[in-house]
Amino acid sequence: MMKERTKLEQAIGLCNEVEGEMRDNIELIEMGEMEEDPDIISEAEEAIEKLASRAGELEFQTLLSGEADANDCYLEIHSGAGGTESQDWANMIFRMYSRWAKAHGYKTELIEEHAGDEAGIKSATLQITGENAYGWLKTECGVHRLVRISPFDSNAKRHTSFASVWVYPVIDDDIDIEVLDKDLKIDTYRASGAGGQHVNTTDSAVRITHVPTNIVVQCQNQRSQHKNRATAMSMLKARLFERELQLREAVTDAENANKTEIGWGHQIRSYVLQPYQMVKDLRTGAESAQPDKVLDGDLDLFLNAALAQRVKGGTEDI
Repeated sequence: MMKERTKLEQAIGLCNEVEGEMRDNIELIEMGEMEEDPDIISEAEEAIEKLASRAGELEFQTLLSGEADANDCYLEIHSGAGGTESQDWANMIFRMYSRWAKAHGYKTELIEEHAGDEAGIKSATLQITGENAYGWLKTECGVHRLVRISPFDSNAKRHTSFASVWVYPVIDDDIDIEVLDKDLKIDTYRASGAGGQHVNTTDSAVRITHVPTNIVVQCQNQRSQHKNRATAMSMLKARLFERELQLREAVTDAENANKTEIGWGHQIRSYVLQPYQMVKDLRTGAESAQPDKVLDGDLDLFLNAALAQRVKGGTEDI
């Protein structure tokens, strides 16, 4: 209750602050016109322009009003077909979201990671902790496509790689999600490591399959099997809760279309490095001619456009 109260007080305070600054600058313009002082008018008009930009940012904050938007989230990345190429691309996506989270003051924790055969990763799960983490990233579910000159091809040919991203909220302890033991298949295995003393010598990693929905979660970041199992169960409940949210929001079909095959026809965003430089979101039409910045975590353009489209039913000028 105190957390909710603080959030509401901050929202109301920001609105009152914008309203007050707007009123003050209008009065300054009126005073400048009376005194025929163009400098005062120019200064006030410049302040109003900055205020309009700030009000636009606050408007997007109001779009984060879903049931779980304020929660932390889990972000899963899976490489598609293509071996080393796709595994390297999955690792680039992992780095992109990690940098985005750091730039916005979010904390990250690696829950599980399966290294690639030669480079990159086969899969990874990242927990992102902070206000509205799920709200900002929930529209990132889908297949991400990369076109580039492969660094693994001695003939320097252009390659297309795919990787999928799934995002689901970390649920609060007071949300009751019923999970029956008979519906679970629990496997343990030895966690992968960097070698030497970091390789676990016991089967501490845990993989849980929810048979009715075929949802699979896994955790290996703790040396204790009990701790990994507890984290995996929390992830499973979060996935089941996210599934229920999709049903309530009547977007199940769209989400499932994004989460089917990791390949052609299912991508939400294309990252083209060759023969030209462009990142384009295929749902909103948002584009950036600076893929290096996007891959370095500059995702706000795409997150804002996707959120506006999801909430308002159309694209916005960002």
